[in-house]
Amino acid sequence: MYNAQTAYATLPFFLFMGLTVLSNTACGGKDDADDSATTLLTSATTTSTTTGTTQTTGTSTGTTSTTTNPLCANGPLAEPIPSCAPPVPASTGDFGQDCVDRINQFRWECQCLPPLARWTEAEDCTDQQSADDQAVNGAHANFGACGESAQNTCPNWSNDEQVIDGCLQMMWDEGPCEPFIEHGHYINMSSLSYSKVACGQSDSGGLWSNQNFAP
Repeated sequence: MYNAQTAYATLPFFLFMGLTVLSNTACGGKDDADDSATTLLTSATTTSTTTGTTQTTGTSTGTTSTTTNPLCANGPLAEPIPSCAPPVPASTGDFGQDCVDRINQFRWECQCLPPLARWTEAEDCTDQQSADDQAVNGAHANFGACGESAQNTCPNWSNDEQVIDGCLQMMWDEGPCEPFIEHGHYINMSSLSYSKVACGQSDSGGLWSNQNFAP
């Protein structure tokens, strides 16, 4: 089960202090009022003919998919849809693209947020940074080396599929609220302060992946 794994998040203190979180009230569990939103989410992810706003996920390279989400007609939601767990898209065979696609899938299908661009220029650096962090078994040991403003880390997971399916889902599931140490992954993934993300990986005794976010 993926919840036996771990993940880490960081961003500079001055950015954390100035970070705009869409909501800081979704701290509890699922309540009765959440059922209609969950039902609408199911409809949005299983059909492309439902009326509403259409978002193309994915970025400049790799396979993209188009999903219609009826919840998004009025723009971003103040809170993520509770218990949002959209099915993992088919792999493109490119880890960097799959990672960006999955992050954008959570942003759009779970909160109607605009997609992040794939930050291809930083991917080689993020691969090396992931390897350097893995070598010392230290999450964020080389934070900032690639010019990122925030970083999430999946340390020593089993394989690519577990990172895309398990780790990123676990990060999104943290939801909004404070303290940052308990919700930072979601905050980084959902922030409107960033426009792009680079996903790196290193496979040396486990799959280590850094996701670097930048304006």
